[in-house]
Amino acid sequence: MSTGSVEQFQQSLSRLDTAWTVVSPDDLATTVADLVDPPAVGAELPFDDLSLAETPVTLGPSPAQLRDAVTGVTGSRMGIASLGTVAVEFRKEGDEFVALYPERHVVVIKASDLRSDLGDAFGWIRREFEADRQSFILATGPSSTGDMGALVQGVHGPEQVHIVIVRDNE
Repeated sequence: MSTGSVEQFQQSLSRLDTAWTVVSPDDLATTVADLVDPPAVGAELPFDDLSLAETPVTLGPSPAQLRDAVTGVTGSRMGIASLGTVAVEFRKEGDEFVALYPERHVVVIKASDLRSDLGDAFGWIRREFEADRQSFILATGPSSTGDMGALVQGVHGPEQVHIVIVRDNE
């Protein structure tokens, strides 16, 4: 994906008060370690060349570990640059639970997995559905609701989100 999409994604995230960091693949483990507040749980990343194995994150957490976790770390194979949105996939690794239960969610996404807008994102989603991968949450910033009056964060998901954008081809 072009540098323009990364910059647009960063601008969208900033408008949402969502923190972000851009890293090289070699710096991912150190960056994740710096971003997590323990105890931290995670779902193994959906990328062949990136892993959470060298981070202080418990992979495949038990229900008790998930309940006690402060930080959850997942990967995303699609982001929408114009909206600051990421797709959280339902996989056997537990991405949805890891993304929604802890108060802090750290998302790892490759720069090449950013789509410029909804039209591009819907094309990706269509191909995923055709491949029988049909359960995604499209998450934009921290969870918030205004249905009780004032805007409240963290009611239906994490209070804080940090997106780690991994540069490609380094």
